[in-house]
Amino acid sequence: MCSSDLTSWQTKLSAFLIRRRIKPRLGDMSDIGRVRSLFNQPLPPPPGGRWESDTLAGVSGEWVTAKAERVDKGVLLYLHGGGFIGCSPRTHRPITVALALQGWRVFVPDYRLAPEHPFPAALDDALAVWRSLIDTHAGQRLAIAGDSAGGNLALALMLHEKNAGRRLPDAAALFSPATDMTGQSPSLVANTERDVMFRGEALAQLVRAYLQSHDPADPLVSPLFGDLDGLPPVLLHVGADEVLRDDSLRFAQKAQRAGVNARVQIWPGVPHVWQLLWRLPEAKL
Repeated sequence: MCSSDLTSWQTKLSAFLIRRRIKPRLGDMSDIGRVRSLFNQPLPPPPGGRWESDTLAGVSGEWVTAKAERVDKGVLLYLHGGGFIGCSPRTHRPITVALALQGWRVFVPDYRLAPEHPFPAALDDALAVWRSLIDTHAGQRLAIAGDSAGGNLALALMLHEKNAGRRLPDAAALFSPATDMTGQSPSLVANTERDVMFRGEALAQLVRAYLQSHDPADPLVSPLFGDLDGLPPVLLHVGADEVLRDDSLRFAQKAQRAGVNARVQIWPGVPHVWQLLWRLPEAKL
């Protein structure tokens, strides 16, 4: 477990603006349509990437690659965040292009969203895409990554496939993942004022939209409660002031006790999924 010592002035300014402009507009998040419209505002990606629409196993999405055709790390399944109710491959191009520029060929599914499509629709889509990838890229390195709700789906996918005896990703990278949907992480309360974007209690609205009547303690919903033994190496990034901070810390601690190579990096002063703000020094992937 490690943390950075300094917060850049660019990140401090970004955090200030998010606190002033976004957090009040999100409010209690009971109006899912309003929250979705805020989440769905795309940010410009870094230069040098390209994207191409495709459909895998009946799930639409896009391939993201570097224009320079430098693909040497393998294939990466990226599951975007958005509280299970918003966002898309387009909104997350700042991250997926950055990963492509590092040598990955990235597929980003446009999985079904709640409340129109509650659990397990998003997970079913992610599983279908993953199985298509392992069928068509069997000899290549395959990894998985995701942020926030997408990090939750990545962990749920790994638990599901482990229990089914299928191939797991070679490694996973998770940015501020939600791992406990029962609301037991202390930072949901302790960091409510410090988090520049969310109030901890408001996230329950997104949980209800996603789960509706499903049990939040189901390990495919709250991966923290699953059997973590046998998972591949996992890297987690989370902000020190995030309401979801302890979701990462608790998961990493349990994973380490299970013998998983799990490492969590805690960054001071950063907003939720700051990797989307690719110009920030702290967002360099």
